[in-house]
Amino acid sequence: MRYNRLGDSDLFVSEFCLGTMTYGQQNTAEQAHQQLDLAVDNGVPAQAETQGLSEIYLGKWLQGKPRDQFILSTKMIAPGRGLEWIREGHHSISPSTIAAAVEGSLKRLGTDYIDLYQIHWPDRYVPTFGQTAYDPNQDRDTVPILKQLDGFAKQIKAGKIRYLGLSNETPWGVFSFYRLATQMGLPKVISVQNAYSLINRTFEIGVLEVCHRGNVGLLAYSPLAFGLLTGKYLQASPADGRLNLFSGFGARYRKSQVDEAVRAYAQIAQDRGISLAQLALTFVRHQGFIASTIIGSTKLEQLQANLNSLEIILEPDLLDQIEEIHQRYPNPAP
Repeated sequence: MRYNRLGDSDLFVSEFCLGTMTYGQQNTAEQAHQQLDLAVDNGVPAQAETQGLSEIYLGKWLQGKPRDQFILSTKMIAPGRGLEWIREGHHSISPSTIAAAVEGSLKRLGTDYIDLYQIHWPDRYVPTFGQTAYDPNQDRDTVPILKQLDGFAKQIKAGKIRYLGLSNETPWGVFSFYRLATQMGLPKVISVQNAYSLINRTFEIGVLEVCHRGNVGLLAYSPLAFGLLTGKYLQASPADGRLNLFSGFGARYRKSQVDEAVRAYAQIAQDRGISLAQLALTFVRHQGFIASTIIGSTKLEQLQANLNSLEIILEPDLLDQIEEIHQRYPNPAP
């Protein structure tokens, strides 16, 4: 498996990264540990989300293993989604909440440092998770980015985190973090974790230029579009699928032309004798601006099938077919 340098850091990340969103809700601790073992056997380091059980499961699995051989990433949430049970509702990205969030993650993970700490979505109002139009009337009070950077700088200086990353960010947000860090001598963000898939390539429109010029790596999440790009929703809607279990996050995939686009991609995958999921993952991995592609699954065999896509190479004529479908159905799930 190929490894890529993440931004301006000294972290080298595998082209596939194991996501853990399902741990604690769709997967037991035993299932989580089986997936982690399989991922590591295939050269994939682990990534933790800021879901408490995800961090706990991962922390237990890490016990007794060589910590310095893993790149560990997790997140803290920001205001805006009503998750009042997390940090007792104190969701602003301020120096005090950053310190509390980092301490909580360190405790659950059972480690004394985190390689990459991310802001799950911006502290300020931005349209996210299927919303596309910016509405100035929804603007809210926010912690200034400079103050956020200062809070993370303290955690980095204390050795509790090594690097800072963003997630679900806009071009303005990525550029602002980059500009202020550069001007003020504060820690530079090295990554942004945004959605990217065959049916959502909006990253290319604005954020890509900022990341390219600022050397910020993309950690592509939802490369299978909440399971849509496995093809399983074309025939039925499985009750245990992510699209049904996480309806709020899956709103972007309920839009018009999504099914038509998925069917078109499924057809060219079938014509090539590969699965739709393998086509989707290989396309994302093929992009030169991708630092790592985050894969997640509820079943061990799904994870193995995803890892098998590493053997697939996209020929120029297949890329042309993909581009033709993209032009016909541009970003139906932004």
